[in-house]
Amino acid sequence: MKMVTNTVQASQASIPRSEYPRPDWQRADWLNLNGAWSFAFDHGDQGLAADWHTSKGQPLTSEITVPFSWSSPLSGIGSNEKGIAWYNKEVEWTPGTSDSRVFLRFGAVDYKSDIWVNGVSVGRHSGGYGSFEFDITDVWSLAGSNSITVRVEDFDHNYQARGKQGYGEIRGIWQPVWLEARPQNYVRDSKFTTSIDGVIQVTTTVIAQKAGKAELSFIFAEGAVTHKAETELTEGSNVIQAAFVIAEPKLWSPESPYLYEGEVLLTSNGQCDSISTYFGVREISTAIVGDRSYRWITLNGKPVYLNGTLDQSFHPTGFFTYPSDQEMQDEIYLMKRLGLNFVRIHIKPEEPRKLYWADKLGILVMEDMPCFWGDPDEQARQSYENEAREVIDRDYNHPSIFSWVMFNETWGLKSDSAASSLTTDVTHPNNYLPQTQEWVRSMYHWAKEVDPTRIVEDNSPCNYDHVESDLNTWHFYINGYNELRSHVTEVVEKTHPGSNFNYIGGNEQSDAPLMNSECGNVWGIDGGAGESDLAWHYRYMMNEFRRHDKMCGFVFTEFRDVVNEYNGYYRLDGTDKHFGYEWFVPGMTVADLHSPDFIVIDAPPCQTLNTGANVTIDLLRSSFDDRYHGQSLQLAWELWYDQLGTRVVADSANQTVEWNGFGVDSLSSLHLKMPNQDAVAVLAVRLLTPQGVTLTRNFITFDVRSGQAGGKYEADGQIVSVPVASFSESEWAYSWNALQEQKANGGETGHFTYDVQLPTAAEQAAIYDIELIFEASSKRLLKRNLEGGIQKKPDISFMHGALDEPEYNMNTYYMTDSKRHEGKLNVLIDGEPVETIILSDNPADSRGVLSWHYQAVSNKLEEAGSYGYLCKVLLPSTLTSKLNASRSFKLQLAAEHGGLALYGRNAGRYPIDIIVHCKG
Repeated sequence: MKMVTNTVQASQASIPRSEYPRPDWQRADWLNLNGAWSFAFDHGDQGLAADWHTSKGQPLTSEITVPFSWSSPLSGIGSNEKGIAWYNKEVEWTPGTSDSRVFLRFGAVDYKSDIWVNGVSVGRHSGGYGSFEFDITDVWSLAGSNSITVRVEDFDHNYQARGKQGYGEIRGIWQPVWLEARPQNYVRDSKFTTSIDGVIQVTTTVIAQKAGKAELSFIFAEGAVTHKAETELTEGSNVIQAAFVIAEPKLWSPESPYLYEGEVLLTSNGQCDSISTYFGVREISTAIVGDRSYRWITLNGKPVYLNGTLDQSFHPTGFFTYPSDQEMQDEIYLMKRLGLNFVRIHIKPEEPRKLYWADKLGILVMEDMPCFWGDPDEQARQSYENEAREVIDRDYNHPSIFSWVMFNETWGLKSDSAASSLTTDVTHPNNYLPQTQEWVRSMYHWAKEVDPTRIVEDNSPCNYDHVESDLNTWHFYINGYNELRSHVTEVVEKTHPGSNFNYIGGNEQSDAPLMNSECGNVWGIDGGAGESDLAWHYRYMMNEFRRHDKMCGFVFTEFRDVVNEYNGYYRLDGTDKHFGYEWFVPGMTVADLHSPDFIVIDAPPCQTLNTGANVTIDLLRSSFDDRYHGQSLQLAWELWYDQLGTRVVADSANQTVEWNGFGVDSLSSLHLKMPNQDAVAVLAVRLLTPQGVTLTRNFITFDVRSGQAGGKYEADGQIVSVPVASFSESEWAYSWNALQEQKANGGETGHFTYDVQLPTAAEQAAIYDIELIFEASSKRLLKRNLEGGIQKKPDISFMHGALDEPEYNMNTYYMTDSKRHEGKLNVLIDGEPVETIILSDNPADSRGVLSWHYQAVSNKLEEAGSYGYLCKVLLPSTLTSKLNASRSFKLQLAAEHGGLALYGRNAGRYPIDIIVHCKG
């Protein structure tokens, strides 16, 4: 760390996060204070007594980059030390208008902060997530330098609202700091309440230094929407109500995120306070549709199906502070390209600029209140209530926010501590006591009172412990199709008005909408899923959700991988994972599973059937968009299979589907006949508009088995099948068989040797060509392969972001992504090289049908989803001529580098062992 002298310069181009922090409420005359500040820890708490808040001997000899938490790499400190720290910055700034008031504003500081300007105390604040400001006009020098000093305490007290900071602590200043000039009379805030009939109600608070007449104006949409009101200000705080009507309003939605952008103007005492702001016209509610007894979530008066993800909002270098505005914007793009229409910000309020991009680009937001981790005693409750008030007050105008979640999974609601002032009562689950339940109920009602425009949830539960809520949500992490299907069905059947399921303390369900608020398979695996394929599980989970008319949305855990959970749609750095759906249905992506108009295939992801078997497959239509209601859509389907590298369509048809009404209804079943050979058959379906545009794609698979030894394949000549685990000799530093002896692994270099017996002369008189066909990939050796596995029992430390090394996890097998693990394979016959094959990767995703279908148990993953590439080697004619005589040879498959995995009949994506195709 180095000494720093940090006087703000005129140009701010080089400072981090240089944009205005609050585009939802922006003034033109301001100065960004991000960048270099002097910094020092004060572990002995000596600074106050030694007057560090003054210029006398201030020993702040290190440099920190604001606005990054001192524990994060981007701060330049990178120390996770908790305790006391001091900041200082020397600033010269004069507002552009004389007689302006000067405000010092903080986006967020964790946790307790005291602020001095030029040695004079200007205020203090407690709470890690709320924004706050101080009027420093009387102590600010317009000529010369000013000293801003901040003392921060962050001791991780049990009463502090901390959420899931364990991924990376937010310590000290962690959101932007800036100066702002305002007139003597200024607008503190305006809260816009909109309705889809165009009526806009505005509650504005004006702070007046001088009483007198004033004009309050609202000018939006380039002057197309205006309203002016005369008012008489009294000294101090003034609350002004206004209302105006927009004719034919443009409604805000994720598909059409129209914002009415403009200004709020206050003209008084010859001065004008001008604030750039915006609002979106939209209504969030719940409603009973048709003759149902349960509600759905509605947006602008119509049902909406919520395809959502859990967002930890964590960045590896800035932790919970994004390094740049562009990266916040990119986050919303990455969500929308998946076809998602909403995001749950997990146990924290989001940064205002990211909420701005959610408003601007169009994605609904479920925003959580941050939880504390201690007992729900009086201090914790008071701290929580103060922060919740700040958060809702700050974020009220964002049209993207549709829901407040007051608590998560009963965190902070359990009276477990011996120091608790509440009596622990073991008769109540998780020590969630009746008095705490009533406090939660009061928080639910309080939130609805201060913001009646949004849906409020009391507690997003994993312990079936709602008290009172606008949403009836639940969490689950279950792997395995049958297990997941059974669980979701049970929840749906137990959800109805008057049911006490999913509620605690004698409370009962209302007709509130049912949705999932956390799901996935990361914790549905013994010891956690490590880092493994999620594509297979994800697709059948989407089918199960859309199968139920009562379900109106889900939250998938999670958007990006984090430090101990590797189940994101994307890697932590934002790079793609490859789901492999396009192999089954051309053009299919994850977004197809999020279509508001959806075809449910009511069947397992894979079934084992005999060759030539007849099977009936039930289909359902699920619609949460009325664009095509009353129209005839086309359902196109085909049954296809891969015949040793050739795509064969066994059957196909188009049928007309009358697309009428919201919700789930049955469609005509499909009657299929399986191929007459061993194959992985695929039923691929597409839903098309009358114009031929594809709305959604879906598929299921079948493992078709002939029952013949060595399998049955459509091929001229004779087939010899050699099981991959039947090698006569091998030489590797590390090797093992997997998937019930259906897969052979070796690495990093080495070989497998097989003794191959060709058909006798009596079975096939002459062999003119010999082709080898097998499925192979490279083999990446994980730490568990090299050193042995370590199975850790997940505990509460995982919820705090405990670091995890996935390569030791017994369930890890890296999902396909942009990082390749290349291997080089040499094929030798009787020691003679005949072919070299580059194996481009060691992939695992939904294409590994057989590796998924033949998992031994649902809650453990054995190289699940792994698969290889179809390799074909035609032997030279001179060699084939020799083999006509010997009728046997040694096949050696040797990895020059990158390791080797060979997939047998019940592994990978091709239902073959090593095939020796002898053509006569």
